[in-house]
Amino acid sequence: MTDVRLLGRLAEEISREAGEMLLAKRPARPEILATKSSPTDVVTALDRAAEELIRDRIRRARPYDAILGEEGGATGEGRVRWIVDPIDGTVNFLYGLPEWAVSVAVEVDGEVVAGVVNVVPRGEVFTAVRGGGAWLAGERLRCTVGVPLDRALIATGFGYGAGRRAVQARVLAHVLPRVRDIRRGGSAASDLCSVAAGRVDGYYERGPQYWDHAAGGLVAVEAGARIGGLAGRPPNPDLTICAAPGLFEELHDLLAPLDPERDDP
Repeated sequence: MTDVRLLGRLAEEISREAGEMLLAKRPARPEILATKSSPTDVVTALDRAAEELIRDRIRRARPYDAILGEEGGATGEGRVRWIVDPIDGTVNFLYGLPEWAVSVAVEVDGEVVAGVVNVVPRGEVFTAVRGGGAWLAGERLRCTVGVPLDRALIATGFGYGAGRRAVQARVLAHVLPRVRDIRRGGSAASDLCSVAAGRVDGYYERGPQYWDHAAGGLVAVEAGARIGGLAGRPPNPDLTICAAPGLFEELHDLLAPLDPERDDP
């Protein structure tokens, strides 16, 4: 049997090493190597360097595992697969803002069993193992419960394309008067950990990919939250919602009629 706790410890070690490298090598203004979905969706040289470091450490420790990384795509086959986002919140990283993270999750037979989100500038490493709870600095995390929608602090994020942002702005205009307030941090992985830690009550966003939420989603679930998409679907790029049971359903039912999964032409 695969020891998921050992996988979790290895994920933590690797994410810490990648974070230390990024802090040590980050220049005043990191080099932009390329753009992805739009001119504002950037990839820096250190995104790629960090992912290569993570891949190298995984290959050394577990040469037969598969890896899915944001920058390097899918490699290898096997029961165990690593899900890697070397810098979640690259624009924050580019501008020197503190909300960016190294995210590493581990699947066994298609189920995420371990996750680590290292919010590097804050020195906070969130960890979770399936069935073992979510943790930060030796303290077990619990999401807030019993918060009604109109008292809920909700985190969200925005896409890069103009058509998507136009729809997200209309959705936000409908949501904002019906909740306590909105927060926009710039890192989906960090936002999910904030749900786990009770720093926000809920989160929704159109756009996050699997590597954005694999580790943070497990941290949130192990802290008692629920994560999913619309109409019973799992979290997905069309929409990801996370909150404690009860608030999750309220937030879902607020969002569903707004057709939040579309983009303007």
